[in-house]
Amino acid sequence: MTLPDPALLIPQMADALSQHLARHGIDEPQFIGIRTGGVWVAQALLEHMAESSALGVLDVSFYRDDFTRNGLHPQVQPSELPFEIEDRHLVLIDDVLMSGRTVRAAMNELFDYGRPASISLVCLLDLDARELPIRPDVVGATLSLEPGERVKLLGPAPLALERQTLAAH
Repeated sequence: MTLPDPALLIPQMADALSQHLARHGIDEPQFIGIRTGGVWVAQALLEHMAESSALGVLDVSFYRDDFTRNGLHPQVQPSELPFEIEDRHLVLIDDVLMSGRTVRAAMNELFDYGRPASISLVCLLDLDARELPIRPDVVGATLSLEPGERVKLLGPAPLALERQTLAAH
């Protein structure tokens, strides 16, 4: 299976996001990227959409429920939200949706800042391997990987996807 080219997915996603926002009557969304890949995707989307809104950045490390289980030790950086969350329409952007735990952690963090009017989820890739009932409103491509395979977004410019094989334990 060949991985899709993010440069081809971004314009399609920008169009789909514009249509999604119009369908829901959202004319002043606030954009938030999940560090790091989601921020890169968000920057590319905003550039393609000629959108000059401030971009919020979330680091969800403290909100993850599976870091110790997976042996990951996060390098925590502060989140940066240069706008109010309360009663605002948010567009949450991530690079790869796999288990859904990153998105759940992001929503938990956002609600610590206030109660948004809505959250739309945009993902470059959906790996169709969810453990939680989280679905993107806009997705660039859906892939199914073999057990032990992962996809990593390289960037920030140009964006590229790399297939990785996890070492067997």
